[in-house]
Amino acid sequence: MATHQNCDGLLRRDFIQLGLGSLGLCGLLRARAAASETAAKAGSHINCIMIWLDGGPSHYETFDPKPDAPADIRGVFKAVPTKVPGVHFSEPVTKLAGVFDKFTVVRSITHKDPNHGGGNHYMVTGAPTPVPVGCGAFVTFHPSMGSMVSHTRGVRSGIPAYMATPSNTRSGGPNFLGGQHAPFIVSGQPNSDSFRVQDVVLPSGLAEGRAATRRDLRAALDRMKRCADQAAEDPAVEFDRFYEQGFDLVASAKAQEAFDIHREDPKVRERYGRTDMGQRFLLARRLVEAGVSWVTVNWGGWDTHSELEKMYRGDALNTLDQGVSALLTDLDERGLLATTLVLVLGEFGRTPKINPGGGRDHWPGAMSVLMSGAGIPGGQIVGATDAKGYYASENVYRPEDFAASIYTKMGVDPNQVLHTTAGRPVALVNNGRLIRELFV
Repeated sequence: MATHQNCDGLLRRDFIQLGLGSLGLCGLLRARAAASETAAKAGSHINCIMIWLDGGPSHYETFDPKPDAPADIRGVFKAVPTKVPGVHFSEPVTKLAGVFDKFTVVRSITHKDPNHGGGNHYMVTGAPTPVPVGCGAFVTFHPSMGSMVSHTRGVRSGIPAYMATPSNTRSGGPNFLGGQHAPFIVSGQPNSDSFRVQDVVLPSGLAEGRAATRRDLRAALDRMKRCADQAAEDPAVEFDRFYEQGFDLVASAKAQEAFDIHREDPKVRERYGRTDMGQRFLLARRLVEAGVSWVTVNWGGWDTHSELEKMYRGDALNTLDQGVSALLTDLDERGLLATTLVLVLGEFGRTPKINPGGGRDHWPGAMSVLMSGAGIPGGQIVGATDAKGYYASENVYRPEDFAASIYTKMGVDPNQVLHTTAGRPVALVNNGRLIRELFV
């Protein structure tokens, strides 16, 4: 899959914001082994799939069209009716318009950070990006929502609570919560016939049942490259612990079945679309079905400063429209939508006026967020922007409100105070209020 960069590239500050953003299996297990054993295991039965459209999708060309605005604002796409009378979306999301009874769109989330890194941090953590105010200033980056859910729930049935595919978002890490709460990364190309999840494919000797003793087991696992590359660094007493935890994952029938997308009915795979991203949506469904608490599907390339029409008429929007509508329908038919929260968003919206290059630029004054499942009403529009889409104007909400609502849906107390490794108290969400329309 192609690597996408936004207009500011991937700078050093982005790596800082990652905060141990992702780990392979052995790194994850090593960090977890060093973590406190007192982390809370209790939690809600709600799981989450967050589809992150990195770069910032346009609210005009998706869920908040302005057909009566001047041409240089409304763009070239028509407004199409949704399944709910009186509500219209933009032409590129016609399939989603047809399943609008399954989700809510919040049109009124807004903030003031027009930068990719800052907007990303704000939306995936619920906290604005900290800015140093002087030499030696103490800066604390917040943990992501996925990492916080992992911190609250821990491992269940040998399966990590937090996974991301094909990579993590730039601010999707645990920061001071520790590397054990970084996501396990599911990379590769799931639409390929040869797709296998790295680090969790059983060595042939194990798969064929030839590991008769613990020594045989160790020898077989030692051939798994990532663990073998690092094994010499571990004290012997830790060596067995890492292998024991690793074996819990690779030998778990539930995990193996979830990762093996080839077991899926071909008709279901076609329904999602035979593209890597469409199949990632399907893989995300399989993971939450197996008990993964938080799955991030990270999709770059949405920073449309030019040729916006070409992109929104092309494969990306077709894939998004087909894949997300299939995901919501599939979850609903399987009885999983009530226990699965689905989010589709980016770091901000796009500018009201189309620029000379035929694109739209960064605009945090207004954005649309798709939210579904976990008791969220279907067919609902929350809030509004003004007549030309410049700013959120009704029922205005902030990223803090968004995070407080997500945490509450998932059984995490948004009002709690965390402590950094230095003992510094940090509010999980600072004065967040619930988006009340999500809880009716």
